[in-house]
Amino acid sequence: MTHLQAGLSPETLEKARLELNENPDTLHQDIQEVRDMVITRPDIGFLRTDDAFILRFLRARKFQHFEAFRLLAQYFEYRQQNLDMFKSFKATDPGIKQALKDGFPGGLANLDHYGRKILVLFAANWDQSRYTLVDILRAILLSLEAMIEDPELQVNGFVLIIDWSNFTFKQASKLTPSMLRLAIEGLQLGMLGQKEEGGSRTVFQLGSEEYILSINHGIFMPSTQLYGPF
Repeated sequence: MTHLQAGLSPETLEKARLELNENPDTLHQDIQEVRDMVITRPDIGFLRTDDAFILRFLRARKFQHFEAFRLLAQYFEYRQQNLDMFKSFKATDPGIKQALKDGFPGGLANLDHYGRKILVLFAANWDQSRYTLVDILRAILLSLEAMIEDPELQVNGFVLIIDWSNFTFKQASKLTPSMLRLAIEGLQLGMLGQKEEGGSRTVFQLGSEEYILSINHGIFMPSTQLYGPF
């Protein structure tokens, strides 16, 4: 085990080896392979390329170097294309502070049986008079940035549940297609690109039923399973 794997339990280390193809003997070489690709995208400002940061993306893409780099590029490209969202990107920002106060996001104390962190959003809690949907998205992304520092979550991932119960028509009118796309893309990248067979998906909870919103097709599909990021 290298210092980059510090903080992982023996069980998670084994999971990383078997499921993510993580090999402590080649870890530094894997990271350098991704770092060497940065020069191929001079149009993107890569603000971080340190070992620990790149390792997150390798874990998210099961140590497939090109796929990890592509996710890394998408991560910074999103920030580059939405600069205003990341100004005053801290918990003391008034809009972010109010959104956090109202539980955007809320986290369950216990992990699920896969070791994933469960995040819950109650959409009806949004107070339109005090903060915007963009503030909610910024609060969630800021929270994800903090949580993804945990190497256990880098391996095990997240589940995001949104409860739309009692969400009003007035609130729903703010969910424009452009806002939904901005939010979905941000959440996918914030959770380091949830991925499962067939495409990237985010879990939503609507009332008492679970639905999956397919990013690729933009449609709702009934489901009874919660998908993890990897």
